[in-house]
Amino acid sequence: MTGADLIQLANELLADYAERIDEGRYDAWLELFAEEARYDVVPRENVEQGLPVSLILCSNKAQLRDRITALREANEYNLHYPRHLISSVRAKPGPDGSVEIGANYAVYQTNLEGQSRLFSVGRYQSRARLAGATLLLIEQRVIVDTFSVPTLLAAPL
Repeated sequence: MTGADLIQLANELLADYAERIDEGRYDAWLELFAEEARYDVVPRENVEQGLPVSLILCSNKAQLRDRITALREANEYNLHYPRHLISSVRAKPGPDGSVEIGANYAVYQTNLEGQSRLFSVGRYQSRARLAGATLLLIEQRVIVDTFSVPTLLAAPL
């Protein structure tokens, strides 16, 4: 598989990832993850200082499912429409046969009154494996540029 093929697959994966979150299709979003997948939201400061503390850590897909159940049934948060912007996608073969993906992201939120604001900015560091003609996430690390979240971090980034 060529580098261009990997970039194309990575772009498709991240586009599906963002679209499914933005449309509130969380079950479809979960389909992008392998059962053993890890989802981690960590402040950039912690990464730079080698600190292991995360804002969110799900060690497998079962924990991701629980998080989505809590989002739907238990959490109270500001109602909004999210919009992900993803850029500078890079992909390369990983040492274990996986695909290492990096990309910048920005997430905006628009409230029910139609006011938009920037919610989070950062970088995705992902690892995926080939699953047929697509990629399946085995690790999604979201490195937020700041740990200060203006409201509850309920929906996935």
